[in-house]
Amino acid sequence: MVPVNQPAEGATAAATPAANSVARVSRPRQQLGVELRRLRDIAGISGRELAKRVGISQSTLSRIEAGHVVPPLPQVLDWAKAVGADADCQRSLRGLTEAAHSPEVRDWASSLADRPHLQDDVRALEEDAQVVRNFQPALVPGLLQTADYARRVFASFDPPYSPDALAAALAARLDRQRVLYDPAKRFEFLMTEAALRFRPGPHRILLAQLDRIISIETLDTVTIGVIPQDIEASTTIPHGFVIYESEDHALASAEPISGSMVTRGPELVDAHRRRWDALTRMALFDTDAHRFLTDLRDEIQRIATH
Repeated sequence: MVPVNQPAEGATAAATPAANSVARVSRPRQQLGVELRRLRDIAGISGRELAKRVGISQSTLSRIEAGHVVPPLPQVLDWAKAVGADADCQRSLRGLTEAAHSPEVRDWASSLADRPHLQDDVRALEEDAQVVRNFQPALVPGLLQTADYARRVFASFDPPYSPDALAAALAARLDRQRVLYDPAKRFEFLMTEAALRFRPGPHRILLAQLDRIISIETLDTVTIGVIPQDIEASTTIPHGFVIYESEDHALASAEPISGSMVTRGPELVDAHRRRWDALTRMALFDTDAHRFLTDLRDEIQRIATH
């Protein structure tokens, strides 16, 4: 085992001071990845060899160094020991790891400062994930929205979209929906009755939206769950959130009023998983969910024709 205050075999003595400092990059998770990569380079250890020592796959190691995956603290400390980082460097890495596990929050104004919409960001998360779990208490999830429903949702956004930006956002959201047909992925949607009743326009908008959900639920890649309003509650209803699960990492996202929030820390992602599990215990699935959806559509149809 390499001593924690000495460079690993192959590193030069001149590199030792550099191995005991921490790089400075914009976001904590990227900063952590850059620093871990720098320490590995200084130690002269290949990605394959370090992955073996830390007990992870080489692809996971690459994603950690790129800032796409936030490793748990024990993994970071194993990494530090493998590359010969001293106690001061390990303390710095501990602080970086704790910061990287904190949610990343960006306000809408800064997020949209140099682009018309954020749909490409969401698309990247969906394409990277193998399983997507989407809970929405207030409106239908974007991947299930019809064009007219989505257009009216975007039109109510604050700060408002320009006409050109709204058209671009709508086109990008509809294009995102192709991912639902990828047989290598699985999408689980959980909606409250209030979300299903949210009507951003005339009754015909909601009728078309309910028909689309009923149609989409027949896909092998999709599961629809519904939480009825009159169900006995076993947990509270939180804000909407999405969990993106991949083979070697997971993250959770949410959209509070002030902006977007992405959580990569394992403990916080686990908290989202526990709330998801609690919400599913109140939900209807399969035949029961289908019956609920068709009954709701028939109810809205009766209201619309009277």
